[in-house]
Formats: sequence, structure tokens, C-alpha cells
Amino acid sequence: MTEANPKAWKKKWYTIIFESDTKAGRRFDVILLIAILASLLVIMLESVPTLQKHYRQWFVILEWAFTILFSIEYIIRLIIVKRPISYALSFYGIIDFVSVLPAYLAIILGGAQYFIVIRSLRLLRVFRVLKMVRFLGEANVLSSALRASRHKIAVFLVAVICMTFIMGTAMYLIEGPENGFTSIPVSIYWCIVTLTTVGYGDISPQSPFGQFLASVIMILGYGIIAVPTGIVTSELSKSNREAEAAQKKNCSICGSGGMSANAEFCQYCGERL
Repeated sequence: MTEANPKAWKKKWYTIIFESDTKAGRRFDVILLIAILASLLVIMLESVPTLQKHYRQWFVILEWAFTILFSIEYIIRLIIVKRPISYALSFYGIIDFVSVLPAYLAIILGGAQYFIVIRSLRLLRVFRVLKMVRFLGEANVLSSALRASRHKIAVFLVAVICMTFIMGTAMYLIEGPENGFTSIPVSIYWCIVTLTTVGYGDISPQSPFGQFLASVIMILGYGIIAVPTGIVTSELSKSNREAEAAQKKNCSICGSGGMSANAEFCQYCGERL
């Protein structure tokens, strides 16, 4: 076998596995997505006692079939990439590895004394749901928006934490242990539950002033929930505009820009783009 043949083989499979804009790549992505969803369905059905009792053997067979399939996929990805170690340590590489790890750990840790450990390790199979992240076409735009807004959100969260400490402490002083606010941590917990509009109802203020403060916290909760949403939405719109601008074509003849990515001729001078 010549040196060119292995390179051609790797290039062909790299196009199929990593290039989703090709026909073969799209077909591979669809098959992989169906396999991931089917494996997650098996995991969920296996947790149903009646189904597990009657179809345990089938669940084992299907689980090993998916494990072998994802193992082959993972090995092929390591073979065809230029830097296997870099891919293995990347987000997708770690997820691919974790998705097949529990089944092999169950073999190594075999034995009745490890049954509880094996059961917990098998729950790690649910991380296969993260394998679907690679199919989110807008994930990069969303990720860049979250990174751009992380400082604003961090400052906002610090302000919210300070407010919960102050209001929780105030509620502890107002209500006291006799009304269920037995300590400042418990009062802060109540403040967080109220501020997020969850409202478990396990603790509630009894005095008029405490109820007034609770009402203020509830109203603030609606505004607080909207703030991070607005921050991320603003950055997301900015990222979308930048992505659209990057796809615009410029005319090398007249220097005009802003043409559509699908345009073939300049709208100003008529030259081919």
C-alpha cells in the first residue's frame, strides 16, 4: 500500500465525519443522531422496572451494540484527525469517551460486591445526550454571546447575592426563629426561593412587616429574572450581526461592500464578485 492511499482514506473519512456540509457528512450526522437518540431511549426504558424485568436481555444486547458502535466512531475520529491527543482532550472528545466508558468499567469492576457502583457508573451513559451538541448549528453563535456577556452577568449575580444576604438577614431579624426563620442561612434560602418566584411555602413570614418585605422581594424577582435574559439577547443579536457581516461580499473592482453572500455580480459596477 502506497503512502498516498492511507492519506486518501483518512481524507475521505474526515470529510464524511467532520464536514457536515457535504451530502455524505449530512447522512453520517443523521445516522449518528438517530443512534444517539435510540441509545438514550434504551437507557430510559431500562429504568422502568416492568420492562427491565421482561426485556433485560434485549437491553443488554442493545446497550452493547450502541457501545461498540460509538467505540468504533470514537476510534475512527482519533485515527483521521491530525492531532489525536488534542481531539481526545477536547470537549467533544471527552464526551465521546465518557459515552462508552461505563460499559467497559462494568466489565472491569465485575462482581456482586460492586453492583451498586456499576449501577451508578451505568447512569453515566446519559451523557450521550451531550453528543447531540455537535448537531447544533447555532451553538458557536450562542457560545460567543455567552462569553461576551459573562462579565456583565457575573457583576449582576454578585449584586443579587449581596441583596439576598441583606434581605435574608433582615427577614431573620424581623421574623425570628418562632416563625421558622431559625438562622440567617435559612432566611437566605427563603429569600432565594422567593426571589426566583419558586415559592415552596415551607417557610413563610407571619408579621405584617415581614409580609411587606416578602412582597417587595417577589416584585424584584420578576425584574431580576429579565435582566440576564436581556444581556444575553443583546449579545446574541450583536453576534448574529457580526456573523452576517462576515458573510457579506466586497467588490475588488470598485471597493463597494455589503453585498449578499449569494450575489454573483456587484450591484454598483456590475463586475463579477
